[in-house]
Amino acid sequence: MMKKLVDTWKQEVERSFEGWDFSYLDDSGRWEMESLPWDYLKIVRQYLKEADRLLDMGTGGGEVLLTLGHPYHKTSVTEGYPPNYQLCKKNLEPLGITVKFVEEDDFLPYPDNHFDIIINRHEAFRLDEVKRTLKRGGIFITQQVGCENSRALSKRLLKKELEVDFRNQLTYQLEQAKQNGFKVFNSDEVYAQIKFFDAGAIVYYASIIEWEFPDFSVDDCLDAIMGLHHEIEEKGFVSSVEHRYMMVFGKE
Repeated sequence: MMKKLVDTWKQEVERSFEGWDFSYLDDSGRWEMESLPWDYLKIVRQYLKEADRLLDMGTGGGEVLLTLGHPYHKTSVTEGYPPNYQLCKKNLEPLGITVKFVEEDDFLPYPDNHFDIIINRHEAFRLDEVKRTLKRGGIFITQQVGCENSRALSKRLLKKELEVDFRNQLTYQLEQAKQNGFKVFNSDEVYAQIKFFDAGAIVYYASIIEWEFPDFSVDDCLDAIMGLHHEIEEKGFVSSVEHRYMMVFGKE
């Protein structure tokens, strides 16, 4: 029985993952995340005009971007993860979307005063680069994963406390925005609960979000995974924290 479980968990690690698509867990109901108090795409649509020159930073495979239906010739993206970049070249570039690879997540290979609106969902950024590439009156919209994200779950799996960058939270980022001369139009922060309904879903998640679960493997973390498995058997789920914050800035 245990060998079968371990083999199943190892198979989760080997599953392919493209773009930023968690439908494998979503569609099977193996996890559930508390709803955020804001809708990122709704906020973007409130500010995005058809004539705007748009940049999507860290677009993944472009899954979220394409739901906006923005004119392709007015749309540009960056991506720094090679498999996702190739996905963008294959799926986005033929549509007329400009695709640029970034060696550094926070460097934008575009001219000064180029974009009317820059959007960013879960991608690193530098405010001076955002400011440089935005036109005057331009808008920056971002949703970020905060420093407390999966912190307790990571500690349980890895049996160690990871170093935390406490700059990665709303209060600090708003102060940085003001210091860089941005006007803050909107902001919010939440510590949402996420529930995993089987240990394999946790294994799959940890193997993908490798920066939050560094050096994770089924063999090295087997005791911890088994403990989570037993907890799920007893109470039906294991919970974790999804730390998110959202900001909308304007370049004056």
